[in-house]
Amino acid sequence: MQPQPLIAVRDVPASSRWYQALLGADSGHGGDDYEQLVCDGRMILQLHHWDAHGHPHLGDSVRAPGNGVLLWFQTDAFDQALVRVRALGAEVLEGPKVNPNARHRELWLRDPDGYVVVLAGRYGDLGD
Repeated sequence: MQPQPLIAVRDVPASSRWYQALLGADSGHGGDDYEQLVCDGRMILQLHHWDAHGHPHLGDSVRAPGNGVLLWFQTDAFDQALVRVRALGAEVLEGPKVNPNARHRELWLRDPDGYVVVLAGRYGDLGD
């Protein structure tokens, strides 16, 4: 089994470009209503337009998205991810920092739709 998170967004192409730049991912589908982001041949995230038809359980576009949900991505190239975050000008909420409980580095940020995204190094990646 493999998770395939799907989030609802206001602008699928813009969110796709943002996540591709952040994660070093590629478009696996493309479109105004739906997108799949892939990394190393595996889908890692799906984007769906709030108002696109076919999924009545996406949620309410008026409410703040993602309350209580974190989009958490582990990377073996944390330092490269930091370079991408800085180039993107993403809103950083916290970090980069070492999480001693998880024994890795983390960076917490917010995406253009308000979702909280965490980039985490692999276990044991405590930096220099």
